[in-house]
Amino acid sequence: MGKSTGFMEFQRELPGDRSPLERVLDWQEFHEHLPTHKLQEQGGRCMDCGVPFCHTGTLLSGMASGCPVNNLIPEWNDLVFRGLWKEALERLHKTNNFPEFTGRVCPAPCEGACVLGIIDPPVTIKNIECAIVDKGFEQGWIVAQPPTQRTGKKVAVIGSGPSGLACAAQLNRAGHLVTVYERADRIGGLLMYGIPNMKLDKTIVQRRIDLLAQEGVVFITNTAVGIDLSVSKLREDVDAIVLCCGATKPRDLLIPGRDLKGIHFAMEFLHANTQRLLDSDVKNSAYISATDKNVVVIGGGDTGTDCVGTSMRHQCKSLTQFELLPQPSDVRQSDNPWPEWPKVYRIDYGQQEAAAHFGADPRTYLIMTEKFEGDKNGNVTKLHTIDVEWVVGDNGGFSPQKIAGTEKVWPADLVLLAMGFVGPEDAIFEALGIERDVRSNAKTDEGSYRTNVDGVFAAGDMRRGQSLVVWAINEGRASARECDRYLMGTTRLP
Repeated sequence: MGKSTGFMEFQRELPGDRSPLERVLDWQEFHEHLPTHKLQEQGGRCMDCGVPFCHTGTLLSGMASGCPVNNLIPEWNDLVFRGLWKEALERLHKTNNFPEFTGRVCPAPCEGACVLGIIDPPVTIKNIECAIVDKGFEQGWIVAQPPTQRTGKKVAVIGSGPSGLACAAQLNRAGHLVTVYERADRIGGLLMYGIPNMKLDKTIVQRRIDLLAQEGVVFITNTAVGIDLSVSKLREDVDAIVLCCGATKPRDLLIPGRDLKGIHFAMEFLHANTQRLLDSDVKNSAYISATDKNVVVIGGGDTGTDCVGTSMRHQCKSLTQFELLPQPSDVRQSDNPWPEWPKVYRIDYGQQEAAAHFGADPRTYLIMTEKFEGDKNGNVTKLHTIDVEWVVGDNGGFSPQKIAGTEKVWPADLVLLAMGFVGPEDAIFEALGIERDVRSNAKTDEGSYRTNVDGVFAAGDMRRGQSLVVWAINEGRASARECDRYLMGTTRLP
């Protein structure tokens, strides 16, 4: 695949990003693009490795290793190297409905499992994927392809995030009449409101939604099933239901002072800011503002990074990000061997921007927040922390232990809780009588995506717990396949 000696001739090369101090002045995407000849060189680095771990899509030590949608990576790398971009796009779309999303927001477990990565920097898989689909849209190769025949079967997909959209796309491709219900005012779920515009431009999300609508998928917004729409009425009207509602219940921090004003869940902050951008081009004031405030983000994952990047665009006064875990090492450790996802120190776009403005990475590791403090008007003004260390307990597991004498007080006018999610919300479970597993997710039969209620399936974060966009697409496709099998007795969906 690629050029047989390409991995020896070409070094890994990524496109540059816009200057951090420049890009915080707007909400546009910050990635630049490599020229075509450079992309072909990068495709040529793909080795004829024999066993391409990059598209295995498995879990090792609880983390993704290889591509969860099993992208045919060596094939389209080779096609890009040879300049056959349209053929590369066809290969890419065989396994991934939305490469324009994963090419922008996926952390690229494929690259962590790249065989070349054992000895050298891995192939730039994610960047090539994004370039292929972007070129496809630029050249007009990606057009609506409605099914030629309809089965007459009706399916309701509840939730329009990546799993719901992938499920709807596949079921529509099989000829079923698909309606997607979304409680927000726009389709897209976390793609629309959970990921900021500078990371995933909403015109790119809307472009794909418009294509699905042209292909026959019906979208209904501002409708919470079980609240705005009767579940019993819906079940009478359709032949099957697929639940793709996500794991949207945020993890809270129930410590003294939690009820003070100015403490928000990350998704409240991100949703309101994207809605403000889309509705008024940031001209209205109906949003949570970080302008001229001392901002503390609690949580070190992708959502925390998005809170950092958004706060920087508000021109906050100061910014600190707390992480309970220790700082990762700069290189793989012996207990984290290839092809596991490499747990190494990275600085993402938000931290780059904060470091450029304030002079240092805003993250503080091994720290725990103990209480919030406020003023006489009930506004948060400070928070109290203590350092921790991770200690092995009697059961063999690690837990954080406080270190006496390390207490500290931090100024805080805005606190954003970005500590992950604990599971799906309750309403739809209660309305349909869906059983839950030990982690409170929708319980399904192994491999079938069927819940305990006949004709009702579940997929995505609602079924597997909080995860990556690419896993959600995997789940949406797989649940569509099993729903099609239920409806028709057999299936041709991959």
